[in-house]
Amino acid sequence: MTRKTVRIAMNGVTGRMGHRQHLVRSILALREQGGLDLGNGDTLWPEPVLVGRRPEALAALAERYGLDPAAVSTDLDAVLADDSVDIYFDAQVTSAREDALKKAIAAGKHIYTEKPTATALGAALDLARAADRAGVKHGVVQDKLFLPGLRKLKRLVDAGFFGRILSVRGEFGYWVFEGDWQEAQRPSWNYRAEDGGGIVVDMFPHWEYVMHGIFGRVRSVQALAATHIPRRWDERGEPYEATADDSAYGVFELDGGVVAQINSSWAVRVHRDELVEFQVDGTEGSAVAGLRGCRFQHRAGTPKPVWNPDLPSGEPFREQWQEVPDNQEYDNGFKAQWELFLRHVVLDEPWSWDLLAGARGVQLAELGLKSSAEGRRYDVPELTL
Repeated sequence: MTRKTVRIAMNGVTGRMGHRQHLVRSILALREQGGLDLGNGDTLWPEPVLVGRRPEALAALAERYGLDPAAVSTDLDAVLADDSVDIYFDAQVTSAREDALKKAIAAGKHIYTEKPTATALGAALDLARAADRAGVKHGVVQDKLFLPGLRKLKRLVDAGFFGRILSVRGEFGYWVFEGDWQEAQRPSWNYRAEDGGGIVVDMFPHWEYVMHGIFGRVRSVQALAATHIPRRWDERGEPYEATADDSAYGVFELDGGVVAQINSSWAVRVHRDELVEFQVDGTEGSAVAGLRGCRFQHRAGTPKPVWNPDLPSGEPFREQWQEVPDNQEYDNGFKAQWELFLRHVVLDEPWSWDLLAGARGVQLAELGLKSSAEGRRYDVPELTL
């Protein structure tokens, strides 16, 4: 039995997502289980190198999780110049990501990154082309495809349960407090366009890979972006003007004429079972999927309601749906994709969630904002390198 150590420079792990999902629930979780089993008795051992701007915060993380205190740095260039570092991972704010990825590609590191990969489509495509020319492996986090609810939904699609799929309706969001009388749950840069904020830039890349990975390629987009809460308070309690959109309402045409409608908002109060839900309707059946659960209703079990506003409805609509059984254990979605990427790097196993896939997300966000600004629908050209 051999153990192969892979050193991963992790930039942005002091932030919420980088810390909780990538460092703790993915890389450290792999270490807690004894590493990643590669088969034939071989094990991959991930060794994180923590990178960021705040040395005290990085040192505190290293101490808290028992990591090598020497594997902490505020000097990204020095870390990338270290030949023992195999992979560069980026979970920084969007505006800082592009330059860091360029440096990592130039240094010959394999790339794994949060999205969006850049603030403009041209830059996102340049990153994908540069990584291909450099011959490095590259991947983009597309975590929602690995959530139990969406994996169950994909199982229904692959089984042909829906017949011809007609439409997809998505609802995502929750109320993010303004920051005056209750602390906001999201950082203030999310609401400043000049810092790369905005819900279109944040969420349309997610919706692109969800639609592409489960239903088919996005062919067109028509969107309306809005800033419903124009004034917020930052981490210091100081008021600021929100220059980025906090809500977006999109209509997308997919392969086969499927119509998807997805609402995204940080200014909505939740009246659904989960923070995100997708309803899929087809000729043979329908399903509603969230983060973990998925309910379905077959054509043969569909009730026949009649519209009558003069009488209360006697239909227990929610009770008329069945739960898709788990049938398997589901690991953390971020960790599941990390495992596949590490196997891709070490064993060259197949991988499709690359920087070109990341560029498709940037493209959809860019066209969504353009659609909103101009009040028109835009076709979404297929991207190639």
